[in-house]
Amino acid sequence: MTERRTLYPPIEPYRSGRLDVGDGHSLYWEMSGNPDGKPAVFLHGGPGAGCSPEHRRLFDPERYNVLLFDQRGCGRSTPHASLEANTTWDLVADIERLRAVAGVESWLVFGGSWGSTLALAYAEAHPARATGLVLRGVFLFRQSEVDWLYRPGGASLLYPDKWEAFVAPIPEAERGDLVEAFRRRLHDPDAAVQREAARAWSKWEAETVTLLPNPRLVAQSVGDLYAVAIARIENHYMANLGWLEPGQLLRGVEAIRHLPCIIVQGRHDCCTPPQAAWDLHSAWPESDLRIVPDAGHSFSEPGILDGLVRATDELAG
Repeated sequence: MTERRTLYPPIEPYRSGRLDVGDGHSLYWEMSGNPDGKPAVFLHGGPGAGCSPEHRRLFDPERYNVLLFDQRGCGRSTPHASLEANTTWDLVADIERLRAVAGVESWLVFGGSWGSTLALAYAEAHPARATGLVLRGVFLFRQSEVDWLYRPGGASLLYPDKWEAFVAPIPEAERGDLVEAFRRRLHDPDAAVQREAARAWSKWEAETVTLLPNPRLVAQSVGDLYAVAIARIENHYMANLGWLEPGQLLRGVEAIRHLPCIIVQGRHDCCTPPQAAWDLHSAWPESDLRIVPDAGHSFSEPGILDGLVRATDELAG
């Protein structure tokens, strides 16, 4: 077998800053790699997760000029966990503002999990600004995909013990609509109620994103700052189905079918199951779907990581 690829060596940004995008939001952004390299933008997951130094290392620093940023309300962007003016289309507009900051005409769009949703929404809205896409753990924001994680009969069948812990803060009478039940608690004026709900929401996701247990990831997921941001923002997006019309992202593929696209999908992804990646590939047969047989959802799993680094290498031009 060919040896699996791993991350490029650690690298620091050569430029960083904050961008006032209006509506009270200030975004943290950074650029790393070669200033004369192929432009790329990295779109993190969640929504609400934020970027990490490891994300810079998915790109060859000699060949890429990469912009990473924390989306509205999360990571180093402020105000923390804010839901005001925080929709898919606000973020699409932010990406265009950041493209101007980077000073590039177009760029490779890289997105994983929720980032794949945002990558598709951005590229379909601005096809002339995308030179290609790398997608991981495709999520199309269909009701069935939301139900898989937040209603009985989906991921709960694979993780019944973790599901029990997830729903514990919610009384039996309110469990018919968990997204709404959590929404009420995540907006509760009592910070302790918010934190309890946020930790349960965030931990449930962390338990389902890796093929094998990852205690470090689970421990990170219940830290108050991280948990509150990801739970509030994810719940906000789930409750509104990402402000997308049914089937919108699949229909919109017609605008970007001429672009190269590599999809890296874990066979055993219990967060965003492979059906969505398959449906996207069926609507976009020119795309290159690569199903990793021994992986779940997380970008850091060996097979997923190998696939992503190979994909950015191939599209480096």
